[in-house]
Amino acid sequence: MSILNVNQIQPVGSGQTVTISATNISTGSATVTAGTFTGNLTGNVTGNATGLSGSPTLSGITSVSTTNLTVNGSAYPSAGPLSNRNLIINGAMQVAQRGTSSTSTEFQTVDRFKTSTNGGTTTQSQETLSSGDPYDAGFRNFYRITNTTTGTDAAHYKIITHFIEAQNLANSGWNYSSAASNVTLSFWARASVGQDYTFYFRTDDGTGQAYSFNFTLAADTWTKVTHVVPGASAVVFNNDNGKGLQLTWAAWLGSDYIDSGHTNEAWAAIDTTSISNVSTTTWGTTTDATFDVTGVQLEVGSVATPFEHRSYGDELARCQRYHLQIGNEGRFSYQGGANNTNGFFSIAFPTKMRATPSFSYTGTITVNSYVASGTITNLQIDLIGPQVASLYSSGGISYSTSTNTLLYNTAAGNGQLLFSAEL
Repeated sequence: MSILNVNQIQPVGSGQTVTISATNISTGSATVTAGTFTGNLTGNVTGNATGLSGSPTLSGITSVSTTNLTVNGSAYPSAGPLSNRNLIINGAMQVAQRGTSSTSTEFQTVDRFKTSTNGGTTTQSQETLSSGDPYDAGFRNFYRITNTTTGTDAAHYKIITHFIEAQNLANSGWNYSSAASNVTLSFWARASVGQDYTFYFRTDDGTGQAYSFNFTLAADTWTKVTHVVPGASAVVFNNDNGKGLQLTWAAWLGSDYIDSGHTNEAWAAIDTTSISNVSTTTWGTTTDATFDVTGVQLEVGSVATPFEHRSYGDELARCQRYHLQIGNEGRFSYQGGANNTNGFFSIAFPTKMRATPSFSYTGTITVNSYVASGTITNLQIDLIGPQVASLYSSGGISYSTSTNTLLYNTAAGNGQLLFSAEL
């Protein structure tokens, strides 16, 4: 083996490039400084590594300046935080405090997602995955709406909606008033009817703006949908706890909302007569047609990173900011006091709710004390705020004197306390 010992190699004349015909160059512990280097280099490198091709391996790097970084096939973000990236709550459809199936509309099953229907009927449900692409990506649940009774008049629609609190967007790191700043939406979708479908955003602050795009689903096939959305000068999100952004999957829209000249992939003032240019009615006219969604992620930047899987406990706590249901998964009991006519009970919420919630109760709720016991027939709010509620019972029970008493349900799911602060 021959060895060349030199202090410096310079190009001939005024040239800028030195070419060394070798498959690999090993520098040992030495340092190589170069404007541009092509080939395989082992050792310490100072400078810019540009134009890399093939399958380069970089180790010991403390700084990378590029549009994005991919490690083992996974893209890492080029903007926004590295944790808590997903602005969607319950995007994996894990939490369903209210139940797993309902023929009613609005929030009834999967937390933070609701079905809205005008015309015909639907069933909404939390379903279980046991195989398929989303399952392999770590998802075990999905949200489904079923077109149980068709209704295809011009004003009819059947949609899935999710709302994001305004302050979560205002503090997300997205420069939403600039077209040069992006968020990226990704989700898995499946439908029993193959056709084009529409997704659209809608803002509530300032002059409401809308943004839509279409996506195509083959029948009974899970599809990963990814879409990059730029900001716009008219987009506004207040730094408050109000409704900021509405995300909508349109399984079917009547002709009142369809405009053949509608422009997709551009922000514009909300026009409810021009939401979509998809005029296909097949899903809407098909009895028992289904539309499924899971793995919903909205993140700052122009790269769809791997889904941020959160534990059930984490997602439940986030959901309880908007809806708290006590008693559906286990027994509850609250110590209180009573006088001759009423019992009073204080309940501290596990997390601060978005706003002062409304209250209702279902099932059988009882009280018990040394001097009185029975089934409550009227449980009402005494005082309530985002963090605590004071309830009182009136009717159904007579207390002979002031006493300590206990509010409870007789079995899991038998009686439930419901507090709602949904957007």
